[in-house]
Amino acid sequence: QVQVVESGGGLVQAGGSLRLSCAASGFTFSSYAMSWFRQAPGKEREFVATISWTNPGTYYADSVKGRFTISRDNAKNTVYLQMNSLKPEDTAVYYCVARVLTRDYWGQGTQVTVSS
Repeated sequence: QVQVVESGGGLVQAGGSLRLSCAASGFTFSSYAMSWFRQAPGKEREFVATISWTNPGTYYADSVKGRFTISRDNAKNTVYLQMNSLKPEDTAVYYCVARVLTRDYWGQGTQVTVSS
């Protein structure tokens, strides 16, 4: 079955960096887009970034553009989110999402906390 597992979250000071990883299994990873979403306390879940299966094209939320970079390694079935210049408002649980055919598969999330 399709599984996505996030890792790499933690506590970092404002201005610092973190790299999140998402290991995927159960489907042909190289053939599907992968995305990152996040949910801050008391807020709705929001889109962060997506990477297509071909080219690959990337797209970012305005709030992270220029600071975050999404990438993928198809040989390792893994998608990454490099987060630089982190801000306290980036504090959230970060989720990896695989859109396989018509269904979205979500991981359990990884907590990112940015202290001021």
